[in-house]
Amino acid sequence: MTDDTVPVFRSLPFVRLWTGNTASGLATWALPFILGLAVLERSLSAVELGVVLAARTAGFLVAVPVAGVLADRHSRRRVVLWAGLIAGLATPLIAFGMGRSVLLMAVASAVVGVGQGACRPAFQALTAEVIAEDRRQQANAAMTLAVRVTTLVAPGLTALLAVVASTSVLVIGTGVLWVGAALIPPRGTFTPTRSATKTHFFREFADGLREARRHPWFLAGLGALTAVIATGYSATGVVLPLVSRDRYDTEAVLAGGLTAYTLGALAGAVVISRWRPRRQGWAALIGLGCYGFAPLSLLFPVHPAFVIAAYAVAGLGIELFNVPWFTATQREVEPDKLARVSSLDFLFSYGLAPAGLALIAPAIAQFGAVPVLAACAVICFAAPAAAALVPSSRDFRVTRV
Repeated sequence: MTDDTVPVFRSLPFVRLWTGNTASGLATWALPFILGLAVLERSLSAVELGVVLAARTAGFLVAVPVAGVLADRHSRRRVVLWAGLIAGLATPLIAFGMGRSVLLMAVASAVVGVGQGACRPAFQALTAEVIAEDRRQQANAAMTLAVRVTTLVAPGLTALLAVVASTSVLVIGTGVLWVGAALIPPRGTFTPTRSATKTHFFREFADGLREARRHPWFLAGLGALTAVIATGYSATGVVLPLVSRDRYDTEAVLAGGLTAYTLGALAGAVVISRWRPRRQGWAALIGLGCYGFAPLSLLFPVHPAFVIAAYAVAGLGIELFNVPWFTATQREVEPDKLARVSSLDFLFSYGLAPAGLALIAPAIAQFGAVPVLAACAVICFAAPAAAALVPSSRDFRVTRV
């Protein structure tokens, strides 16, 4: 029996890491829904909600590259600790500012975004410290499974708790989750290299860029992932609600599509926790390309079942990509530069998603929905195919002599 067959949940350090990561994910996903309830209660306007969430995104984008450097310079466990505490202590200020000061809410939300962005690359690097290489794919699948369950459960759980607790209390509850994310994870094994001279921040970040350039498969895959998220994710966020309302005259298609996507992702995480494709890079990129079926299904007046099925396939494919992608990054990148390279991943892929959301609505107004959706579908299929042409993308591995 190999170590890969032993469930990672038998490892107490991983259970602690998984619990802390899940707590941070639940806090991240719950806050927008809770603030959405505040809009329904008229204690917050839709414009104010947009300002607060935009501030959180800005904090995230600023913190990710900085945290990548800090997590390679210091203990990853310490970075997770301070990131969680920063987010946890700032969260009650969001509740206090509700109905009083939008400026206070925005500043506090930006600080929460800083904590959220700071913990992402540190958690990625800490996973490589806690889990042995032959069990990391299973561990990453378990981590992403928690994210998808959180996405599925958070809205309903938030609505249920809103029956017995005020919106302010629920917001503070996300702060408690952040404190848990700070305190629960275990210590890692990484020992930072102490340089005799003080290295400049930008020089250290540039070292991370050079490390990323040593891995052509990483640059190609990151470019494909960024393109798919910026186009396919934008079609989901902007066009799917419009199509559900205008073509099918019901919100059920919107709800069905989003639910099918999450369920497909759950299935993908379960499959990839055990499946070891012979050419894992190509298999992962094929999975990423499956996102193209989502905008493609919105192009034509097909039965709603086809739209829901397309989103299920997109969700399945994205996890068939994510887990091998994270695992390969943890395996191939130098341990003392892993957090910096992971920060590039989060910065470009998820950081540029709001840009796609901001641009797709004006593009539809200018050119119409059909050409924009067609372009999104083509990009989602073509970008992973182009990435697959890079030789090292076949296995997400650079062959060294």
